[in-house]
Amino acid sequence: MRKLIFGLFIAILPALGLAAGPSGPLDTMKPDHTNKESLQRGVALFTNYCMGCHSMEYARYKRVSDDLEIPAELYEENLIFTGAKIGELMQISMGKDMAAGWFGAPPPDLTLVTRVRGESWVYSYLRGFYKDDSRPLGVNNVVFDNVGMPHVMVEMQGLCAVEPRIGVGASVEPLSGNINNADVCPEYAIEGSMSAADFDRAMWDLTNFMSYMGDPVKVERERLGIFVLIFVAIFFIFAYLLNREYWKDVH
Repeated sequence: MRKLIFGLFIAILPALGLAAGPSGPLDTMKPDHTNKESLQRGVALFTNYCMGCHSMEYARYKRVSDDLEIPAELYEENLIFTGAKIGELMQISMGKDMAAGWFGAPPPDLTLVTRVRGESWVYSYLRGFYKDDSRPLGVNNVVFDNVGMPHVMVEMQGLCAVEPRIGVGASVEPLSGNINNADVCPEYAIEGSMSAADFDRAMWDLTNFMSYMGDPVKVERERLGIFVLIFVAIFFIFAYLLNREYWKDVH
């Protein structure tokens, strides 16, 4: 009995950890997997800025190409830089041993990162870098303290000289595209090529794509779920009438 209780505790421990939530405030990000234009911009950003180190090895290029309505030839020509074929898994050229030697640990696969961390965490993390000369790479992150990753978006965002104001309500409205409280950085050490609003919108697109990758069937599942609930409701009516007919003469 004790072993059973211990096993159940170990099984639910990760869920309890996720339910506890993040250690600090985050900016809210609500994904929209029906926004194909956003997802297309997101896959372009991920390919150009993230996929040099991070794989998405649980997904295939062809599935992404089909779901995002990008012609296979166009996808293969502009978004595959490893020589892989369109039907292969989204892996990277850099070996894990080589990556561990450079960064201390191999960069994680990001297929399911939004399922583990949540979209708001990823969105806040991407915008949370700031200058920190005490760190080996010269940057730190308000969401992930002592981060071992360089600020790969510095060309676009610039580099914040102080800690960004994450958790004060910055968000992108999916329907209008308007940015609320976009400028999370009060002072820049390096100026970026994008305005604060444009960069936030780009990171929303990137996070939206990563959210899609973690649950690529979400839109279809929700669409089918409506029909399943309608079927269950209709079936319940007939099941109730049949049950009443069976038991009407039972005393």
